[in-house]
Amino acid sequence: SATFCSNPTSLTHQGPLRYHEISVRDRLRLRAHLLCERETMKLAAITDEISQDFEHALDVLSEYGGTGAELRGLWGTNIADLDQDQAERAKKALKQRGIEVCCLASPFYKCDLYSDEAAVAGRMHLAQARKYDDQFELLDRLITLADFFETRMIRIFTFWRRQEMNAEIEQRIIEAVASAVEVAERRNVVLCLENEHACYVGTGAETARVVSAIPSECLAVCWDPGNALAAGEVPYPDGYLAVRDRIAHVHVKDAVLKDGKPEWCVVGSGIIDYRGHLSALHDAGYKGYVSLETHYIPQGGTPEDGSRPSLASLDQLLKDGQKDVP
Repeated sequence: SATFCSNPTSLTHQGPLRYHEISVRDRLRLRAHLLCERETMKLAAITDEISQDFEHALDVLSEYGGTGAELRGLWGTNIADLDQDQAERAKKALKQRGIEVCCLASPFYKCDLYSDEAAVAGRMHLAQARKYDDQFELLDRLITLADFFETRMIRIFTFWRRQEMNAEIEQRIIEAVASAVEVAERRNVVLCLENEHACYVGTGAETARVVSAIPSECLAVCWDPGNALAAGEVPYPDGYLAVRDRIAHVHVKDAVLKDGKPEWCVVGSGIIDYRGHLSALHDAGYKGYVSLETHYIPQGGTPEDGSRPSLASLDQLLKDGQKDVP
C-alpha cells in the first residue's frame, strides 16, 4: 500500500509512514498540503468501491492522497437511506480525516419512465426500488443530506432503458429533468446527470442533447467514460467533446472489450484514453474531482483489492495530466 513521506517543516512525525500512523493534526495539515498542490483536478473515490466500512474506506483513500469522498453505500446502507445517527457518524469520520464530500452518488431517477411500479433494471448499490411518483420525495431527502454534508453536488440518472431512445422519450426525459432542476435552483444544489448505459442516456452525445435543452447552472454533467464505452461510444475524444462544456464531476473506471461488452480492469490498463481525457480536462481548466468507481474486483479478491491499484494509477495519471501546473 501507499506510504507518505512526511514534510519536516510541517509534520511532527518524521520519516516514511502510513496514513493511520499520522496524528489527527498532521492528517489535516497533509490534506491541506495536498489540496494546495492540486490546483486543478483532485482525487476522490466512491467509498463503497473500496469498502462498506466507511472509516476504513476513507483511510485507504487517504493513503493515495485522495481529498474527496463520494457517498453511495456506507455500512451496507445507500446514501438515500442513511439515518441521522449514520449521517453524524459519517460526518465525524470525514472531519477527523480532513476529507470533504464531493458528491452524493444518488439513485435519483433510477426508475421507470412509463410505469408506476418500483422496478429495477440495473445495479442499485443498496438503494431501494422507488416508483416515479416517489422521486421528488427522494430528491428532497437528498438535498437535505447534501446540505448536511456541505456539498452542492447530487448525481442523477435518466430512467431505465426499456427500449431504444426516440424523440418522444427524449422529450419526456428533458421535461422530467427540468422539473428536478427547478427544485435544485430553489435550494441551491447542482444536479449532475450521469451517462449510464443501463439508462436512456448512456453516451456523451445523448447526455449533451438533454443538458443543452436545459440551460441552468444547477444542471451539469457527471461524465463517465466507462459507461460511454459500455453504451457503444468512443469515450475520448467523441463522448468527451460532446459534453465538455457542462462537466462538473468525473467518474473513472476502465475496461477491455470482450465480445463487445466491457470487462472492468485496473484504471490505465484498459482501452479508455484517460491520458487524453485528463490532459483535455486540465487544458479546459477543470478544477473538480476525478472520482474512482472502478467496478473491478480481481478473481478471488475484494473491492479494496481492485481499488488500490486503480487509486495508485489514477493518482499518477492526474499528476501526469497536469505537470505544467505552477
